[in-house]
Amino acid sequence: MTAPRKPVPRDDLPRLTGPPRPLRRLLLVLLLAALLGGISSPAAARAPMSTSSPTTTAETGVVELLRLGVKAQHREAWLQAEAASWGPWLKQQEGFLGRQLFWDPERQEGTLLIRWASLEQWKAIPMAEVGEVQERFERLARELTSSDTGSEAANPFPLLYAAELQPQPQLERQPGLQRDVPADD
Repeated sequence: MTAPRKPVPRDDLPRLTGPPRPLRRLLLVLLLAALLGGISSPAAARAPMSTSSPTTTAETGVVELLRLGVKAQHREAWLQAEAASWGPWLKQQEGFLGRQLFWDPERQEGTLLIRWASLEQWKAIPMAEVGEVQERFERLARELTSSDTGSEAANPFPLLYAAELQPQPQLERQPGLQRDVPADD
């Protein structure tokens, strides 16, 4: 007869926690964007980004992802500054398909998803023009938050992160198969 097994202390068990918290949040935002089908923006970060994937073409489009620092007391000011600056300007841009704005109260961040018909149309916008709209956005933001911050110099909504997201093929479950396969579109 073998000796009974000793219980393993709970602290010694491996923890299955899933992806790190920032990755979970990004995945949640991307899932929401995919489900809702629309998209958002201050195109403040227009620096060239990697375009190594051959799947980014005029047919697939691209999504611009921006994260801004937005304190809870300034959330409405951020939305007003966006609506008065980037909103009208984006609607005039060739290839602009839409945008969505999200706010994370826990991280005090705004996330913008801006959908473009093609990477080429997005990157063809002159940086000088983008800079003018960004200046207008920051001026409005300072005006709307100046009584709270006491600062007229800094952008109250600093850019924290910028990326370009490339759409991936839809997957569907095929009867009898153990894994997903690309859908025939």
